[in-house]
Amino acid sequence: QVQLVESGGGLVQAGGSLRLSCAASRSFRAFNGMSWHRQVPGKQRELVATITTRSGITNYADSVKGRFTISSDNAKNILYLQMNSLKPEDTAVYYCKARTILDNDFWGQGTQVTVSS
Repeated sequence: QVQLVESGGGLVQAGGSLRLSCAASRSFRAFNGMSWHRQVPGKQRELVATITTRSGITNYADSVKGRFTISSDNAKNILYLQMNSLKPEDTAVYYCKARTILDNDFWGQGTQVTVSS
């Protein structure tokens, strides 16, 4: 079992910034990669950003490129999502996901991000 604990969500005005954190109960050496997803009520969960934790290779959804940065602190087993220039359309519940070497996926509990105009 892998537990992912997210924090950092909240309310922010458009143009502001938030930094989400995802702390894992296992070493990142157990993961092939980690990712951030978001979901709005009534819509499917959307991939936001991915990172290969060992190499640091990252990928982003077009909607967040240039504004969001995913990173990992492998020593502390913490995944981050730095969100800048936030827009109201970024409002969603954000989830952290870890994929293990055995290709099992584990999800965090989700943290609410609300961007007001």
